[in-house]
Amino acid sequence: MLKADVTIFSEIPHMSTLAQSQTDLPVFTIAVGLIGGLSLFLYGMDRMTGALRKAAGESMRTLLGKLTTNRFTGAGVGAFVTAVIQSSSVTTVLVVGFISAGLLTMRQSIGVIMGANVGTTVTAQIIAFKVTSYALLIVAAGFWMRFLMRNDRLKQVGQMILGLGLIFLGMHLMSEATGPLRSYEPFIASMGRMSHPGLALLAGAVFTAIVQSSSATTGIVIVLAAQRLIGLDAGIAIILGANIGTCVTAMLATIGAPRSALQAALVHVLFNVAGALLWLLLIDPLAEAVRQVGPDPARQVANAHTVFNIANTALFIWFTGPIAMLIERIVPRKAEPPPDTPKPRYINDMYLDTPGVGLDNARLEIVRLGEMTSRQLRNTPRTVLHGNADALRKLAQMDDRIDALYESIIAFLGKLSRLDLSKKQTKRLNALMAVANHVENIGDSIETNLVALGQQRLNAGVHVSGETERAMQPLFALTVEALDDAVRALADRDAGRAAAVTAMKGRVNGTTEKLYDHLGRRLTADAPNRVITFKLENDIIEQLKRVYYFTKRIAREVENYPQG
Repeated sequence: MLKADVTIFSEIPHMSTLAQSQTDLPVFTIAVGLIGGLSLFLYGMDRMTGALRKAAGESMRTLLGKLTTNRFTGAGVGAFVTAVIQSSSVTTVLVVGFISAGLLTMRQSIGVIMGANVGTTVTAQIIAFKVTSYALLIVAAGFWMRFLMRNDRLKQVGQMILGLGLIFLGMHLMSEATGPLRSYEPFIASMGRMSHPGLALLAGAVFTAIVQSSSATTGIVIVLAAQRLIGLDAGIAIILGANIGTCVTAMLATIGAPRSALQAALVHVLFNVAGALLWLLLIDPLAEAVRQVGPDPARQVANAHTVFNIANTALFIWFTGPIAMLIERIVPRKAEPPPDTPKPRYINDMYLDTPGVGLDNARLEIVRLGEMTSRQLRNTPRTVLHGNADALRKLAQMDDRIDALYESIIAFLGKLSRLDLSKKQTKRLNALMAVANHVENIGDSIETNLVALGQQRLNAGVHVSGETERAMQPLFALTVEALDDAVRALADRDAGRAAAVTAMKGRVNGTTEKLYDHLGRRLTADAPNRVITFKLENDIIEQLKRVYYFTKRIAREVENYPQG
């Protein structure tokens, strides 16, 4: 018994030493280092992806629009675009914009969304390089390049380098902060419990949902793996969970967004969750495979991330049809609203994160505004010349819907104007603002002036002769033709068609002169209220000329609209 007691007491110094070592753990320093490092990492990611979007977003958007004819090219383009702009969320927003504009079907978009997951693996590969010791040098190079360069594109490159440097600096701070944990027994024990794949997957999903960045989760796992604080199997499970957690970002982005956005987000959720659960059963063979490639733990994590994302895309790409059917069953498409509905169809605040897409969708919404105004203009001749009070009231009410859509467009463009736009984007914004104003002025000319002239006709009890109506018809037709062509030129960004609208000035002036000659001859006709009728008819001509004036202004904005 005495021997046993001596044995027990002999352990007490060891226990007190352990307790002291645990008490001496610099918890505050570790917490500050981890939180500060993670903050720098996330800020660097935001700066880098923002710069990449501005530097390459326009060309990437064009590429995405042209090369998504089938699921395989769609997946390839989705991977490439995401690798360049370093944001699968932005790629998804681009896709939603194309679906909303009718340039892509939901089925075509599935391949792009799958490919986007492959593109995100580039981030993990970049941060797996052991260049954290050069972080400050990269930050300095990026800052001075951004500060000194005058060329917009080069400034964005500098911003991208600065963001990349902040990512590495954040990783360095996290690595330094976790150093003391290497000898902290409770932490090592908790990491041992993380070897349970289900628990590790859940931890990765929850953390990613909180910070809304799968790249941040992957970066932390790479830091821990590099210091051998976490096993490869647990690291793989955590980044599988990150693939699930990042779906929260996609779903949050769909709040108040078009139904096509919800469908695209659900494709993302279904694909990521199914892929993660599938690989949860195959962690051991995946870990063994990446170990064969090289001994570096950080590189092993990055390679595992790349392998399972590529494999998922290669597997699920064959099931785009059934996936589309399932998504359309879960979120059925709504019937198309009437063309004159004042509710925006293409613009939504979700596009503010990608100004290039937002501007192009605003252009499509202004095309809708122009088409609504063109329909109003087509109804004008018969209503103004022959309509009763009820018909005139309905013609005026058409402008109420135009005004409502116009206000939504201007509000959206106002939000875009507060963003950090490139010079080309600023020129596009100004052009779109001007076009929207000119279209709205045409609607106001019809509502305020032409409808008022129709009301004067009723109040005075005058009648426009059939001969005069036939004489006016060519001017009405020319005005409608010009507006239709200007709107179509905006839709197609067709400078040649816009120039043709501007060149119609001679035809409009010639037609107007003939009409004035006709009215001059009619002034001497023996008819009641001839002077009142003459003034009314003359005012109608002036208003049609005013409509063409604004149409010509629209065409000129389209002619000078920045391309590319």
